[in-house]
Amino acid sequence: MTGSRRVRLGWVRRTMRRIRAERGADAMPLLVQRAARPAEITLLLRVGLVLSLVASVFIVFLLDRDGLRDQIDGNVSVTDVIYFTMVTITTVGYGDIVPVSDQARLIDAFFVTPVRIFVWLTFLGTAYQLIIQRLIEEWRMLRLQRELKDHVILCGYGHSGSIAASELLLRGWEPEQVAVIDPDREEVTRAADRGFIGLHGDASSEEILRVAGVQRAHSVIVSVGRDDTTVLIVLTVRALASKVRIIASVAEPENVKIVRSGGADEIVAPSRFGGYLMADAVNTQGTIDFVSELLSYRGQCQLVEREARAEEVGCLAREAGGTVIVEIRRGQRRFGCWDDPALRIEAGDRVIAIDANDGR
Repeated sequence: MTGSRRVRLGWVRRTMRRIRAERGADAMPLLVQRAARPAEITLLLRVGLVLSLVASVFIVFLLDRDGLRDQIDGNVSVTDVIYFTMVTITTVGYGDIVPVSDQARLIDAFFVTPVRIFVWLTFLGTAYQLIIQRLIEEWRMLRLQRELKDHVILCGYGHSGSIAASELLLRGWEPEQVAVIDPDREEVTRAADRGFIGLHGDASSEEILRVAGVQRAHSVIVSVGRDDTTVLIVLTVRALASKVRIIASVAEPENVKIVRSGGADEIVAPSRFGGYLMADAVNTQGTIDFVSELLSYRGQCQLVEREARAEEVGCLAREAGGTVIVEIRRGQRRFGCWDDPALRIEAGDRVIAIDANDGR
């Protein structure tokens, strides 16, 4: 193990111990993975497997009970077979019933003994699953620290957060490139079931954000539903990662300036945006559908911000073929294409355009 990996593993273990100590022994694990099946089903499957193994041993002994001898009365009844099956699987036996034929001894050696070991391993694995889960969680966390970079951290997996996560998938992000942080057990489990990296905890915690790799993240989306919590998360993220891009959802318009001053690069005010659309819908019928399609990759067309293409350089903004350019951004300046009919596209410009959706 290299020195850097040893240091990282030590940090992961110390961090996990502190978080577990704060949460208590019965708390949900920090790193939530996609569940192959519910815990109740897993337990039922284990119980069913053990019962089937016990039943198979009982049937084998019942069919071969002539090879068994009862040291007390010499008669091996069905009750004696049940008793012998249970004591043989769970212990080494008491010696009152013993295999005497070569066949019975071979069955005990090569069939019953592996069954006994497997049953005990099943019981021990279930009893100590919490310890095993902790070791697995630490290993997964170490791998997460090593591999996670240029990813998106989504703080809050409520209604808006889950929609944002779905849109990220449509825009080409892989589920393992999205880390979801949420204090709600059900929400983070729902995110993990969709393949996202689920972290159960408070997104304003420095330790949780460090575990999520905020210093190596591409962007952080804050959608927690409370402006005071949003401000705290934005401040914490900006203190830990000065260059990461922060997109925050703000409910109250008067809090926009506070969140922006805290370090958010982009701010979305759903209430204001929704108000615009509802007011417009009083006199129109198709605006809401059109705007919704523009913003989502599910529509026939999409609003995109991109670099000017080579074939567009030198052209009038209104003459660009196959697209509708609505705005040009040149450095820190913005040019609306409706303001200057003679506006031409230059190399290095970023354009905001309506393009056909070829990625559906």
